[in-house]
Amino acid sequence: MQNNNVHVIDHPLVQHKLSLMRNKEASTNSFRRLLNELAMLMTYEVTRDVATQEVDVETPLEKTRTRVIDGKKLVFVSILRAGTGILDGMLSVVPGARVGHIGLYRDPKTLMAVEYYFKMPHNMEERDVIVVDPMLATGNSAIAAVERLKELNPKSIKFVCLLTCPEGVAAMQKAHPDVPIYTAAIDRELNEHGYILPGLGDAGDRMFGTK
Repeated sequence: MQNNNVHVIDHPLVQHKLSLMRNKEASTNSFRRLLNELAMLMTYEVTRDVATQEVDVETPLEKTRTRVIDGKKLVFVSILRAGTGILDGMLSVVPGARVGHIGLYRDPKTLMAVEYYFKMPHNMEERDVIVVDPMLATGNSAIAAVERLKELNPKSIKFVCLLTCPEGVAAMQKAHPDVPIYTAAIDRELNEHGYILPGLGDAGDRMFGTK
């Protein structure tokens, strides 16, 4: 499904794995494995329009010209710490991609994003960026991350999350209407603590076994 630059990846395998991740009884190990698999599946859709180039290949029978992507032109940017889980899955599919990290934490009083780390590859103006974070909830972290990345003038930016909600989508689209959002589901709403309902809890805590 696709609407206003928001792409919901509703493939049955994506929805199946997301349902298993929502279960509060899922172990840390199981949650982490499912997140990795889900990220790999989502990468297929997110990179659908990535540029390719022709190369010469010698098959067992003859030489031919065929197409490959230039993974070095892609940058996966993980919003720490929870983005790591999606990043690992995506790198399994596109191991040649470059990687950037943005460290943001959510101020518990204001729910605003506070940056503590920012490290990107060189020559970002030549690269296509895919920003990853499991949850697009208030949107504050995603908005802040994209704002910082735009200072480096990359060729394009996409945002990928497992889950979002109407409030997160609205905030992101208002701040960055040019950045497409890819997600596995748009849930009902945010609660007063900034968590998505029904959601799947705190993705970072569930991934790393912390509270």
